[in-house]
Amino acid sequence: MKRKWLESWEKHLQQWMSFQLQRSQAQAKPAKTIPQETEMLRRFKRTLERRGAELLKIKIKCHPYRLQRFEKQEHIYYKLHLIRILKINEQYHMEEQWIPRMMKTHDGHVIIDQEQPQPVQRQSRTGQPIYPEQRFFSYDRRKAVQYAETWWDDYNPDYQAFSDNCTNFISQCLRAGDAPMRGQPDRGSGWWYTGGNWSYSWSVAHSFRWYLSSSDSGLTAAETEKPENLGLGDVICYDFNGDDNWQHSTIVTGFDGNGEPLVNAQTSNSRARYWTYEDSTAWTPAIRYKFFQIGQG
Repeated sequence: MKRKWLESWEKHLQQWMSFQLQRSQAQAKPAKTIPQETEMLRRFKRTLERRGAELLKIKIKCHPYRLQRFEKQEHIYYKLHLIRILKINEQYHMEEQWIPRMMKTHDGHVIIDQEQPQPVQRQSRTGQPIYPEQRFFSYDRRKAVQYAETWWDDYNPDYQAFSDNCTNFISQCLRAGDAPMRGQPDRGSGWWYTGGNWSYSWSVAHSFRWYLSSSDSGLTAAETEKPENLGLGDVICYDFNGDDNWQHSTIVTGFDGNGEPLVNAQTSNSRARYWTYEDSTAWTPAIRYKFFQIGQG
């Protein structure tokens, strides 16, 4: 016999999926999501309309990993593996996300269900070599994208992992594409990783964005005004609040039926996600983007 909270949880998740699949914005919202997530789901549906996209199917798998009980209350921590199948201009693509979440129940009934980032801290192997500085390099976009596809939902033990792992992951992708490192051992200089240490630009989104804008040797990039100018292996940086505090980084791994970028990223681990991030609770109307063509400096 199923636990009462499990039946309630399954019903809630079915409502959560149905709300996304229904085209009408007036469809009854999932009652137990927080207001920020409800608005995010509505933005996602508006984005589908703007793109001329049809959401064909949603698949989810839930992986509970911790249960806490407090008298009649239960807190269930779980990872939601979300897969969406979309069709745009006769082109199909699949996007994936791993979303850490936490559900609260009372007497077996769902009270609230929301995203709940979990800490990630893994010790890397040591012995990463120091590479000589190079002024020019040939960027292997294929290898960078292959790395992004391999590790988007996992952590390479050759590198340290962090709770905010987005820029560390993008740096790893660029390094896999033979982007040269420089600046060791000064953490405020260049872009580099040596196993036991790394530059701010390697792991901090704000530092990474300004490094790409200014670097004239080693890893270089050129800014472009339009996302349509980006190619595979190029990078997008995000200032969600529009206050010049750059918080996120992604790598282009494909394109939808409109020719717009699809990106892979970590922290909220995602594959083939639409580049605007309107389906994120971090999104605000003030969001700013920077588009970088790698190896164009």
